[in-house]
Amino acid sequence: MRKTDEIMATLTRVADDPNAYAENWKRAHEGKVIGVFPMNFPSELVHAAGALPVVVQESRAPITLGRSLLYEYYCGYTRSLTDQAATNQFDVFDAFFLVDHCVALLGAVDAMRFELPNKPIFLAQYTASMDEAWTPPEIRKKVESLRSRLAELCGATISDGALADSIRKFNRNRQWLRRVYDLRRSGRIGITARQMQVLVKSSMVMDIDEHNASLAELVANLELEQAGGSALVRLHLSGHFCHAPPAELLDMIEECGAVVVDDDLFTGFRYISTDVVEFGDPVDALTQWYFDRNTNVPCATRAQKTVDWETYLVNSLEKSGAEGVIILMAKFCEPHMLYYPELRKELIRKEIPHLLIETEHEGLPIESLRTRVEALLEGMRRAAFASATPA
Repeated sequence: MRKTDEIMATLTRVADDPNAYAENWKRAHEGKVIGVFPMNFPSELVHAAGALPVVVQESRAPITLGRSLLYEYYCGYTRSLTDQAATNQFDVFDAFFLVDHCVALLGAVDAMRFELPNKPIFLAQYTASMDEAWTPPEIRKKVESLRSRLAELCGATISDGALADSIRKFNRNRQWLRRVYDLRRSGRIGITARQMQVLVKSSMVMDIDEHNASLAELVANLELEQAGGSALVRLHLSGHFCHAPPAELLDMIEECGAVVVDDDLFTGFRYISTDVVEFGDPVDALTQWYFDRNTNVPCATRAQKTVDWETYLVNSLEKSGAEGVIILMAKFCEPHMLYYPELRKELIRKEIPHLLIETEHEGLPIESLRTRVEALLEGMRRAAFASATPA
């Protein structure tokens, strides 16, 4: 158990201060650090170029200079990006790359270009409509453009062999993390929502070989653990694209008498759900990965007729044994706001207890939210007791 705690402490330091880790890596390896934005960027390309890919995280610092760069009705993640740019928090990054877009993120990127005129920022805009016949070849062109720009930036040739090696390493990382998810769903380990988020966030930042080594040791130790039975209410956390929910919010939910057994958060299962095919043309494989990800965990930012988030969510609850859902929505996240009514209708139709919590960058009213979570859990306990009591 002590070794598990040591590994978690190391990964927590990385998750809490990603820029410090990136700076140390840069000094040690004399390589470039490339900032990438959520949610579908193939970090394997950056790794194959010999650079460190870092998914840029929201800073928990209050917004200061960034207030003059974006409207207050932009989401907390995009306002944090512009504030970090304006307050010189991005010095460690040599460039920024993104393939996804929304109005808010495009606005943030424009503000960053204004504040950081000497840092390259490259948008290879992936097509969001997944069903069109021309979408796969267009995505492949975008992957090739990313490969070309990264090779030029890093002064390296990104060979098919190097790219295939990177794909294998990132797949192993996702597989280790999915094993932790399996152990958590089964009840074999008592890992908290905060700890699970640390594991995924640190994977977004660390050198992939280093993180894989930590996960291999961690999983080996977790496999030896045997958590006792729990009477806590089993919950699924859903939503929160792009950035991590506040850790204190996750703690509060569990303090109310719940255990989080599954999620589809970006800093969670959504990020690690899908492997890249390890045979054939690696560019074709990274192209297909974009489509496979949305099939495995549908996203409100993508348009695809053959899959939907609400069906995925209901099926996930059946597999994990979760008894209810807490939907975490970042304030002013338009794709989530527009899709939420469909989720709500399906959860009501299936009589699945659920609660919507809207999060903000600053001023999260933890105690009032605690009352709402307690009310949800109490209602679930009473319903379970009533169904178990003979008439």
